Formats: sequence, structure tokens, C-alpha cells
Amino acid sequence: MSDNDGQRFDRLPETDAERTVEGRASRKEVIDYFEDRFGIPPEAFADYTFWEKGAGKIWIYAGEAPTPIEIEAIGMTCLRTRQEHWKPTTDFVQRFGQHATDCVIELEREQARAFAAGEDQDLEWWDGDWGYLIAAHDVAGDLEPLGIGLYVHGELRSMVPKGRQRDI
Repeated sequence: MSDNDGQRFDRLPETDAERTVEGRASRKEVIDYFEDRFGIPPEAFADYTFWEKGAGKIWIYAGEAPTPIEIEAIGMTCLRTRQEHWKPTTDFVQRFGQHATDCVIELEREQARAFAAGEDQDLEWWDGDWGYLIAAHDVAGDLEPLGIGLYVHGELRSMVPKGRQRDI
């Protein structure tokens, strides 16, 4: 097995059988995760490649590139994998969350404002899964993803990064 190099991007292997770096997720695992957890169909990723830089920081890129590649960034970060529970990024959710059919919590206006401001809130009424959820709000008849939240013990914790939090 090769070592992970935090200074370069390596394209994710298609399957576990093609893995050359211990602990690295495969493209299949990433797509299966998004489908199993959020109901995002695999077809949503047909034109995208997945890359790892560092340990478990997964990036999504619309296109092809040589691998490995030593650059600062390629596409956008989409997922953190080398931890107990995989965590999607706010950028990913805002870009691909409209494809989600599962683990989407629809927030009312004031709840959406609190979420965007980075506030945690009690939401005992949610009867779906615990863990990471896509927080969304209806805007002019369309359900718009706001970001990723963590729901545990009746509380929705906003995972909106401090620099992205807004008073709306």
C-alpha cells in the first residue's frame, strides 16, 4: 500500500479492489454514501471525479485531470471521511442538496434564519434519522438547501462555518 501525501491530490479509486492507499475511500463508497444517506441518485455525479488531499478530505471536480496532481485546490471540498461519521460540506450541500430525497429537514422562516446564523435549536418534531441532515427552506416554491446540520437528542446543530454564517 502507498502512503497518503497531504501535498497532492489523488483521484479516488473506482472500487475498494483498486485502493492503493490504506483508509482511502473509493468513488463507489462516496456515491453509495450520498445515495444511502440523502437519496442523491448516482447519476448526479456522472460528470464528476472525486479526489483526496490529506487524510479524508474529499473534493469533487467537474472534469478530468491527471493523477496525482500537486495543486492547491481542484473543484470543491465535498466530504470528510476519515472520522467516525462522514460529514458533507456546506458547499456540497448547497450545490447538490436539491437532488436529496432523504434526511432533509425543512425549516420554517425563523428556524432557517437561526440556522444560517449558526444557532443551534431545539426541534423535537423531527421524526427522521439522527446524524447529519440537509437543512432546507422553501423559497418561492422551491426547497433550497441551506447547509449541513447535525441532529441529536432533539437538537439541530448548525454546521454552517463561522465565516459563512449570516443574519438574514
